[in-house]
Amino acid sequence: MTDAELLADDGADSFAEFYRRHVRRVAGYLMRATGDAEAAADLTAETFAAALIARRRYRADRAAPASWLLGIASHKLTDWRRRGYAEDRARRRLRMERLEPTDADLHEFERLGDEVSIVDMIDELPAEQSAALRARFVQGRSYADIAGTEQASEAAIRQRVSRGLAGLRRRVKEER
Repeated sequence: MTDAELLADDGADSFAEFYRRHVRRVAGYLMRATGDAEAAADLTAETFAAALIARRRYRADRAAPASWLLGIASHKLTDWRRRGYAEDRARRRLRMERLEPTDADLHEFERLGDEVSIVDMIDELPAEQSAALRARFVQGRSYADIAGTEQASEAAIRQRVSRGLAGLRRRVKEER
């Protein structure tokens, strides 16, 4: 079947085949555009979810299926950048430094797992920070997903994670 036929067919197998044919191209495009593997993976999933929902509206006379799909990916990328800029502006207004765990941080946390329970350290953080760290790093949920369930903005969730990580860093240094 052609890509256009796969999109026109309502079967799950047809969309799964369309996904298999194009996932590497979309993921590669988004990885090059973001430079962030986690963001690229999230955006790839969002792109295919949107394509699945919109596939009945696909029109072969307007664009090839691959171009249509990359157009969706481009829109998702634009939305992601907008959200990021808004978060950055909010962070700057609050004079907050963005703290993301480095590989060294994660390695250190793993090493300390035998000596000091990181879980215990997380439990000692304020409840909102503890919940945000668990959702983000233990459950592997996206900031958007956490924000939705916590009924808070993504910027607020990022702030909780950032403050929680800063608290853990302080505790790790104290434990040394």
